[in-house]
Amino acid sequence: MQPTLKLSLAALVTSAVLATGASAEDKLTGDLRIFLDTSNPAPRATMEAMIGRFQEKHPDLNIETTVIDREAYKTQIRNFLTANAPDVATWYAANRMRPYVEAGLFEDVSDLWAEPEIAENLASTKGAMTIDGKQWGVPYTYYQWGVYYREDIFKELGLSEPSTWEEELANCRKILESGRKCYTIGTKFLWTAGGWFDYLNMRINGFDFHMALAQGEVEWTDDRVRATFAAWRELIDMGAYIDNHQTYSWQEALPFMVQGEAAAYLMGNFAVAPLREAGLTDDQIDFYQFPVINPDVELAEDAPTDTFHIPVNATNKDNARAFLRFVVSTENQTIINGGDALGQLPVNAQSTVDDDEFLNQGFEMLSSNSPGGVAQFFDRDFPAEMAKAGMEGLQEFMVRPDNLDRILARLERVRKRVYR
Repeated sequence: MQPTLKLSLAALVTSAVLATGASAEDKLTGDLRIFLDTSNPAPRATMEAMIGRFQEKHPDLNIETTVIDREAYKTQIRNFLTANAPDVATWYAANRMRPYVEAGLFEDVSDLWAEPEIAENLASTKGAMTIDGKQWGVPYTYYQWGVYYREDIFKELGLSEPSTWEEELANCRKILESGRKCYTIGTKFLWTAGGWFDYLNMRINGFDFHMALAQGEVEWTDDRVRATFAAWRELIDMGAYIDNHQTYSWQEALPFMVQGEAAAYLMGNFAVAPLREAGLTDDQIDFYQFPVINPDVELAEDAPTDTFHIPVNATNKDNARAFLRFVVSTENQTIINGGDALGQLPVNAQSTVDDDEFLNQGFEMLSSNSPGGVAQFFDRDFPAEMAKAGMEGLQEFMVRPDNLDRILARLERVRKRVYR
């Protein structure tokens, strides 16, 4: 663990973005210990500046911040939550927080979610923070997944953004007829296939079913799971994906879209920057929400969410709750998610987003058009051992779809072992 770092106002507070001062009776005293896993330069600077603004509001509060390398943090979190816990700690939403909730190490903060400002402005992320009907932390940033596509190719072929599965398939047939592939993808490191499974399963069976599968409550051999793979096979049998995708990383699959050999990419918003850097303009790229397959289920999205939590063993829980309120406030959410900071999406629906086409589309989708829930992505929602086996099976299915029965039987054996 890296040494504790006492944040100085001079180093961390920028007068241009100071939050409005609190009245005397609102000012906090005592201590607040914060552990962060935001060790990369930009996130670290963003978090330190945010803490500096909170310190400015509460000058009599003694704030100590410890920054830990992200990978080291993952191995240390259980130990520090158990012994000498901080007052606030970063982590991740949904099933990634479940082990610490079930071990009694994260504080129930449902009282914060009962406050109107949080209840109304953070409604789209409540499900990701809820286990057993209670909320166990607050989110501070997320980003959207969806279909990024070559708008110029769609115009050339007379295609429109699909809103249904039938339209998606019809578009794909026309793209294939033009000599292109419908989708680029690189599955060498497995996780990208998880995005396709997430969306197909949530669009066919719904968010609750997807979460039940992630929690080990549904057999992999269930007919509803098979229906997800059946829809996926429609695309595989059409030849929708680039050839030999198992030999490419997600970055190595980008040139197929850049060069116009594939028309679209199901990916997170982090793909936009390298597409732009490769020479595509915003007139050539656009984005659409993964289309409806089963109209009886509400639309849910993959939107990996980073979070703050109060350990059960924290010493200064009132101060910690005040800090969490500040983190999710409208103004702070605008600041920390801006292009000069995290460059992602605010979780507060009243915040503003940088003037970026894709961030604005993602913000609208997640704040207003995703009533079905927000998933965290396959390798965050499923326990580590199940996620690894699952993603291996998903990649194998994309290459050898005739192996489905063997794949599902194998995953079912892993499920019984993992969730036992």
